[in-house]
Amino acid sequence: MNAPVQVRASPLRPASRLSAIGVSEILKITGLAAELQRQGRDVIVLGTGEPDFDTPEHVKDAAKRAMDAGATKYTALDGTPELKAAIRAKFKRDNGLDFAQDEITVSAGAKQILFNTMMATLEPGDEVIVPTPYWVSYADIVLIMGGKPVLVPCREANGFRLTAEDLARAITPRTRWVILNSPSNPSGAAYSEAAYRLILDVLIAHPHVWLMVDDIYEHIVYDNFRFVTPAAIEPLLRERILTVNGVSKAYAMTGWRIGYAGGPAALIRAMAVVQSQSTSCPSSVSQAAAIAALNGPSDIVTERCRSFQARRDFVVTALNRIEGISCRVPEGAFYAFAGCAGLIGKTAPDGQRTNSDTDLAEYLLRSVGVAVIPGSAFGLAPYFRISFATALSELEDACRRIALATSRLS
Repeated sequence: MNAPVQVRASPLRPASRLSAIGVSEILKITGLAAELQRQGRDVIVLGTGEPDFDTPEHVKDAAKRAMDAGATKYTALDGTPELKAAIRAKFKRDNGLDFAQDEITVSAGAKQILFNTMMATLEPGDEVIVPTPYWVSYADIVLIMGGKPVLVPCREANGFRLTAEDLARAITPRTRWVILNSPSNPSGAAYSEAAYRLILDVLIAHPHVWLMVDDIYEHIVYDNFRFVTPAAIEPLLRERILTVNGVSKAYAMTGWRIGYAGGPAALIRAMAVVQSQSTSCPSSVSQAAAIAALNGPSDIVTERCRSFQARRDFVVTALNRIEGISCRVPEGAFYAFAGCAGLIGKTAPDGQRTNSDTDLAEYLLRSVGVAVIPGSAFGLAPYFRISFATALSELEDACRRIALATSRLS
């Protein structure tokens, strides 16, 4: 009897669209931190972009009631009518925006909203303007879709905000979108109505350019900063703006995976086509929970924001006391984006030089067990990002360790 022929399997050939996307510095640092923790090292991880608070009880109770009532089946493709109604009411109440039912979409997280949008609108070579520092997924999603992210550095002297002049210089005939995030991850920078006004005037003059605004940190603002969103400022641009939001940050619902957006009906329909061939509808139970979050009391959001502000104040003050580090006071979100130019080029006790913010982040993790994310991961160096969405006691310990580690550099 003849032996079976052994056929060698050909190696995996990843799609070329992935060639420009590597493993992010965030995953590298958090992966190394996790490995050190497995080895028994005491590591404080300040890289996670999610609140340390639990989901509010009334939201969890709504999910339980939905499950008990059998609401565990497929729902409408891009959101139940009830959730869309809650989102419309939220936009009206909080932002003065009046969207119709067919101008609302719901996805498995705000990231899927971004993904659906770019998949539905980009042709190969289309350009998307991304101010830096930026949330890492913006540029990578554009690249996956065959587009070209145009990174525009935003100087600390301007509060890490895009200027009208820099925007005008970046626009070309191939520009399809501008992405703005306020308050920002990673810098915490936020745009006032006056700052937005200058940018919107540029967009009015370029009718082929659309604007996506990521408002996910809308309710986490400090020092009486007045949040505003562009579609509420300039009615002339309403048919070219997609307003993105979600329940993850304000309501501590990162794992529930519900994001939503309001925008022109034609765009919403195109995004629904994309979603129909990917995830289909969002989780039915999560949608029920999101309704309770949006329609429920807001006092818990305000209370938690006060806690974040206290942590912000501590972290910014502590970092600014460390020689070689400077940290701007963020208007919102729960991140401190600290400049570390004064530490670049110094040498650690083991002889290794900190030639970049990535080297510094690795040194802090290796020497004192504090995991921070280098600014280069967000497109702007030399900085590092700290998430202060963790207990104040951990933040105090982390800042002490950072001060100790940097004092050993020479």
